Amino acid sequence: MGDLMSTVKANDLQTTTGDIPTVKGQKLIPTAWVNFNGINTVSIRDSENVSSVGDDGSGRYTVNFSTAMANINYSCHGGAGGTVRNNTLSNVAFPQNQYATGSVGLDTQYAHGTAFDPPIVCVTIMGGQA
Repeated sequence: MGDLMSTVKANDLQTTTGDIPTVKGQKLIPTAWVNFNGINTVSIRDSENVSSVGDDGSGRYTVNFSTAMANINYSCHGGAGGTVRNNTLSNVAFPQNQYATGSVGLDTQYAHGTAFDPPIVCVTIMGGQA
């Protein structure tokens, strides 16, 4: 019996309509993601489908998408870190009224609820593009 395994190599995968490919209806890759510096002048270290990150005040940011989401029902996950190991427990919140097709707002806070500007903020977005 022959080998049933195959190797597929590609630089870009998309459906025939240009959408993100799915397996049993599930998106295969994040629609957008970003790793940015949240201190002083906000700067993107690396990203996909993120055009910019806005600084909206202490612990508040807006992640702007290069290509808009299909609707506001996408999923967000984020993490933030401080500079001292015992002071890094933090929360990244995505307030319900901050979801838009072109951007998402987020808040970073220490575990006790105080807003702070972390040196590392990472955000991943899952959902379909417009």
